[in-house]
Amino acid sequence: MKTYGPIPGRITLGRGTFDVPPPGYVIEEYFISGRAKRYKIAAAPAGAGLADSRTAPFNTRLLTVRPSTPAAFNGIVLVEWLNVSSGTDAAPEWSYLHREIVRGGYAYIGVSAQKIGLEGSNTGIPGILPLKQADPDRYARLKHPGDAYAFDIFSQASRLALVTGQGGILGELSSRHVIAMGESQSASFLTTYVNVIDPLDKIFDGFLVHSRFRGATPINGNYVPSSQNRDPNYTGLNVIISPCVRVPVLMFITETDLMAPLIGYLPARQADTGLIRTWEVAGTAHADTYVMLGAAIDTGTAPIEALATAFTPISTFFGQVLDSPMNAAPQHHYVLQAALNALAKWVSTGQAPASAPRLAANDGLRPSLMTDALGNALGGVRSPWVDVPTARLSGLGQSPGGFAMLFGSTSPFDSRTLARLYPGGWQEYSRKFSAALSDAISAGHILAADQAEILALAAALWPRQILEN
Repeated sequence: MKTYGPIPGRITLGRGTFDVPPPGYVIEEYFISGRAKRYKIAAAPAGAGLADSRTAPFNTRLLTVRPSTPAAFNGIVLVEWLNVSSGTDAAPEWSYLHREIVRGGYAYIGVSAQKIGLEGSNTGIPGILPLKQADPDRYARLKHPGDAYAFDIFSQASRLALVTGQGGILGELSSRHVIAMGESQSASFLTTYVNVIDPLDKIFDGFLVHSRFRGATPINGNYVPSSQNRDPNYTGLNVIISPCVRVPVLMFITETDLMAPLIGYLPARQADTGLIRTWEVAGTAHADTYVMLGAAIDTGTAPIEALATAFTPISTFFGQVLDSPMNAAPQHHYVLQAALNALAKWVSTGQAPASAPRLAANDGLRPSLMTDALGNALGGVRSPWVDVPTARLSGLGQSPGGFAMLFGSTSPFDSRTLARLYPGGWQEYSRKFSAALSDAISAGHILAADQAEILALAAALWPRQILEN
């Protein structure tokens, strides 16, 4: 495999660009080329008879975000399988986690592992351009043989994180641990990667599998989009993480992921083991206002009022009017940061996070979440936004069409309900919220480093119609 770069000029990723690096960080883009393998299953069970089938040439890109000095590096490299569901490369893990990545001194690599990110598809979001259309001059040379080769392309790109010292894509940095992560479609590929490819390639020290559904991408790379999975005639498989997994795996599951009709993770639930943990997080949706709006402005220095605006429920998505305002819960972002922190400690020290409670769900003919009298989910990883609520926050509640079903819903309480819940007004709410936040921090599900910001955000988001001095 050959590596070219860093490539000067503007980097295209998703709806925006990586033009301005965070303070103390360097952003670079590289092209990598070589020949990738595809695999076939020669015998059951899956993985027992995995064999190389054929190879094909590829030329793809990756981008790095790294501390500018070795002294600022914590030794852990995070490698994201970039998400292509929109019809181009997007980096939802970077979006949700960039604050903790920079604060913690991690290095980050985003890999264009799939063909759609380069070439596009007819199932993406209208108006979203893949790399070769967004910037033809820059990306014209990129070439992908198809997603059957994506697993090996991801492995080859990720091995570059193991190159230490001068001359590698991480500059002078020397990595101690490498963690793979991916959300949604990427999580589906990573599930297969963990079970089938990792036992052979042994590159990673841990995996963050974020927002997967019940299935996994076949080894031939033919991912079935969520919209097709929701066809009543579709029969999918319930895929668990192998009990023989080699390294720690932390799965982060939202309400949408767990309960989405036909595709929900619920029937693929599995018990925690020595190397597997699952966090099912109450009040969260597969995607929300933070990843759509907040991440772009959340630099760590943005005024709290601006950040609060990003958590204001909105009812449109790329011009599509939603049935209900989308999920505006802050906990997806904050709990995911704690999940990364817990996984990094697990990988570094061998100390696993405690098992977390699961969301309360009925798994009969019509599976449903169990909720409290206010409509918020019971069980799961708790946060002050569901234990001291000002709204019903759900991973469900949107129509099943297209991408809308991924965004959950927010139903703000009216003034009468708020007055009944908090007769002492802001002072009572603030006291209860602070106590619930402390409980979440003690449980390891929110980071103490976020406590002051969350309290300020709670004040900014308190419904003004009953705010009391």
